[in-house]
Amino acid sequence: MRADDSSLTTVELTFIEKRIEHWIRFGRPVADRVLDKRRRLLSFTPGSTFGFIRWAANDYGTVVSCLAIVRTVERGTAFQTVPFVWPGGDLLLDVSGWPQVKHVLEVIDQIERFGFDPCAVSPDHWRHVHNRIIAGQEPRPYTQPLHAAWLKRARLVS
Repeated sequence: MRADDSSLTTVELTFIEKRIEHWIRFGRPVADRVLDKRRRLLSFTPGSTFGFIRWAANDYGTVVSCLAIVRTVERGTAFQTVPFVWPGGDLLLDVSGWPQVKHVLEVIDQIERFGFDPCAVSPDHWRHVHNRIIAGQEPRPYTQPLHAAWLKRARLVS
């Protein structure tokens, strides 16, 4: 990553076996910088979408289990702060607790089985998944007609 890449959103990943694991479930980073054997920084261009998982444990078991799906934003655009994501982004989905995280991972797996790249899924669908899971309901599947409508809308506003 270069110093002049101020438009990028950066995510700090950490791996300390059986204690802390931060990883990207999906996304297309444009830069990867290793800080040390346990930490690295991934950077994403504005408009990118990625799935970020945080897990931590102590001597008694899991203490943190979170999954966020974030769309990066242009500098000067409003955003939400997300732990370990600088400066932050448009938070499309944010769940915590293993049952909800597991459910979102199953939704991501289903999207991939249907042949879609999770990075290209409509932001509205991720918001729908968030709302349904938080309400304890099953999200609707992401289908080809939904994706086609999203692509048409994206072309209109670009």
